[in-house]
Amino acid sequence: MDQNPPGIGRRLLLAGAAGAGGAAALGLGGTAHAAEAVAGTLADVEPAPAAGPVAVTPADQQYPDLVRALNARYTAKPESVRVVDAPGQVAAIVAEAARAGKRLTIRSGGHCLEDFVYNPQTQLVLDLSKMNGIYFSARLNAVVVEAGAQLLDVYEKLYSTWGVTVPGGICYSVGMGGHVCGGGWGMLVRRDGLVVDHLYAVEVVTVAADGTARAIVATREADDPHRELWWAHTGGGGGNFGVVTRYYFRSPNATGTDPRKLLPKPPAEVLFSAVSWSWSDLTKDEFVRLVRNYASWHVANIGADSPTRFLTSFLLLNHRSNGQIGMITQVDAAAPDAQGMLDAYLTHMSGGINTEPGALTEQMGDMGPMPQFAAPRRLPWLQATRFAGTTNPLLNDPTLRAEYKSAYMRADFPQRQAEALYKHLSRTDIDNPKINIQLTPYGGRTNAVREADTALPHRGAAFKMLWSVLWNEPADDAKYIAWTRESYEETYADTGGVPVPNAVTDGCYVNYPDADLSDPQRNRSGVGWATLYYKGNYRRLQQVKAKYDPGNFFRHRQSVELPAP
Repeated sequence: MDQNPPGIGRRLLLAGAAGAGGAAALGLGGTAHAAEAVAGTLADVEPAPAAGPVAVTPADQQYPDLVRALNARYTAKPESVRVVDAPGQVAAIVAEAARAGKRLTIRSGGHCLEDFVYNPQTQLVLDLSKMNGIYFSARLNAVVVEAGAQLLDVYEKLYSTWGVTVPGGICYSVGMGGHVCGGGWGMLVRRDGLVVDHLYAVEVVTVAADGTARAIVATREADDPHRELWWAHTGGGGGNFGVVTRYYFRSPNATGTDPRKLLPKPPAEVLFSAVSWSWSDLTKDEFVRLVRNYASWHVANIGADSPTRFLTSFLLLNHRSNGQIGMITQVDAAAPDAQGMLDAYLTHMSGGINTEPGALTEQMGDMGPMPQFAAPRRLPWLQATRFAGTTNPLLNDPTLRAEYKSAYMRADFPQRQAEALYKHLSRTDIDNPKINIQLTPYGGRTNAVREADTALPHRGAAFKMLWSVLWNEPADDAKYIAWTRESYEETYADTGGVPVPNAVTDGCYVNYPDADLSDPQRNRSGVGWATLYYKGNYRRLQQVKAKYDPGNFFRHRQSVELPAP
């Protein structure tokens, strides 16, 4: 059994402390008397009972809050939402749905960027968001994170308790359930790789051909009969093979049984910088030079052992109506000549640009203003992580509507691609400061892993891109979806409107799912969505699907397909 189920250990510790304090107050000075008092207090402690599973139906007041995604475009009307708070509650619900032939979808954090969870076909939603324990398993010698845990809670628990972390994402409320199995990355990506590079095991509830459900623990051990199921969850995406209930983390090179030594230690401190360039001052040539400066630096510093792997930077290309283009940079303060590394990077980014960078004073997508970091400041790592992840109220806006697209980039932008970005970000028929194309870091330790070693194959990319278009009114859906499609498809016009795997581009990120990739009117490349997400790993994923979900019970619009007979 896993040690220290969440909550119980803390209650026992507090009760013990209260008992000892009470003994002293009563004058029970002897050790035996104090021990008896503490033991009596501990005996009175009642472990926290599980609240779930609970079925929430349309008759319940809370139902409307449980049938919508973070993106308000996506809602559903399921027969019920099943809220669980312990891994052992999941299999019975899955079995019930399988027996009845009900369409089951799975929620952890609610951040799925498409309608894969909330759609008209959804009949049951399995809500894992309260199944959020974080503890140590002596049995598997790994740190356990249940699928409903949110990223910021994971970082705070791992760091406060053991001084370690996993290199996951930035946004505080992303759930681990979908984040990890899609490959997960964040501010430490160049220093420590992807979150799946530290995944030792996964517990998954699967459905057999006869409809029975069971929980399987699959590890990365070479002799594990379920090793392929583990491999599928290192970038094979969510909703494909089963319900993930727990992730077990231990880095491949870790030794011993001390949880303080099983995962990377994050930087003790970081240098944090936030600057911007004024749109009104930038010429077209300067814009093109800026984005190509970002690309050229990441291409030149792609190596797994590059001394610059301790630096990560985000270039936030906002629409002209925002007023600014922003850049956020973080450097491990303990890296050799960290300040010199940051200075050299900022100098490179300004090369060939007469417009001087200033403070970042505007909201940019899901990042808020950061004028206090116009000059780099040194911060404890957890403080910087909390700040970056929670700085924007948009993350809690119940009217938020959005459209997203992604690309991996292997090389510098061809001139035509950079000019297409400028054209659409400077369009005057659109006036939305929340339109945003992000250039985001990659390379470094992500390149230390071969393409086939994890299900996520994009190991040769130098940086990534995210089209993030946000708005609030349903009446504006068509306008902003059209802008997203037009800007994306013109950027990659030479390859059929999508970033096909080649010498310049390298496909798309499955954790930023895009249903347009399945539409031949939008994706005219002849390269299917499965190849864009998984490249040469897709056939192997199909074999895992055939073994662990032979009835295709777990499915959505872009789920891994069963292999052809």
